[in-house]
Amino acid sequence: MAGEQSDFVVLGRLQQDYFITHDGHSHEGILGGNAVYAAIGAKLWADSIFIVSRVGSDFPETLLNELADIGIDTSGITVLPEPHDTRKFYAYSSLEEKIDTVPPAHYLRINQPLPKDLINYQGHTPPREDLDVFNPLTIRPSDIRPTIASAKCAHFSPTEYLTHVSVPLHLRQMGARIINLDPSDTYMEPDCREKLPTIISGLDAFLPSEEEAKSFFRPREFDVWEMSEAFAEMGCQFVVIKCGARGQTLLDRYSGRKWRIPAYPARVYDVTGAGDSFCGGFLVGLMQTEDPVEAALYGSVSASVVIEGTGALFALDSLPGLLEARLDVLRPQVKRV
Repeated sequence: MAGEQSDFVVLGRLQQDYFITHDGHSHEGILGGNAVYAAIGAKLWADSIFIVSRVGSDFPETLLNELADIGIDTSGITVLPEPHDTRKFYAYSSLEEKIDTVPPAHYLRINQPLPKDLINYQGHTPPREDLDVFNPLTIRPSDIRPTIASAKCAHFSPTEYLTHVSVPLHLRQMGARIINLDPSDTYMEPDCREKLPTIISGLDAFLPSEEEAKSFFRPREFDVWEMSEAFAEMGCQFVVIKCGARGQTLLDRYSGRKWRIPAYPARVYDVTGAGDSFCGGFLVGLMQTEDPVEAALYGSVSASVVIEGTGALFALDSLPGLLEARLDVLRPQVKRV
């Protein structure tokens, strides 16, 4: 699908997911990636969503068609002429614990044969990203086509450092009103402290997980508000730290206000993409309401719907009125700190 203009742009990775849920059910070749989950989190609240990503020639066209079929604009996805492996395996031993190595052992555990598509899957942690080198799947300013450049809002999912340091500024210069970013764990490390301000400066919202924030400041131990204030001082207005089932913390640097945002008590089945879908909902909420608390509630509701099923697209089958009903439940539970 290629529209004239999209209000909301999500930039990040696409992948093919092979996973085993905590109750032993396997799924093969499912459309995944942080950009997909963030786009779905936004799509729950708005129609005009655009994805920017890069995939190899071997990425299944059927998966791209799934996005187009639900009304997400895919014309910003660059299909490279050569193949690139975008498979991702993971298995949940519980609702919270995810393991992404040794696929054969996990399929043996559930008495199922290893899928043929995973026979040559290495299943090991890739070498650390060279932060200053573009790789073929790195989104770059030249990937921002005219219809994307005119978008009102953008969310950057976790991806390569060079994307995060170069493309937000490009979009801002093209007139984007809101730019939010969820950092990558590849640079949320103590030895990257000099690099992070370059990414954060000028953002509207910075949305790390609690684990990423703690990793960045180690061996020092700060509470969430100390970490939030340190990130905000790097140059963004809002800092949201995602704390899983405990909800989120929200800091507005300009007003100095702080809030604790609850997580909706969903019937959790698969937590994959919860943080990404939160970010997508937050983006739309911030644009539509201009209220960071309401935006965080949009995000919390998006995440609550996604984790009740398997795969990102599941959330779009939610019942009419469900989103608004969950907002009504959560609003009274917001706590001003």
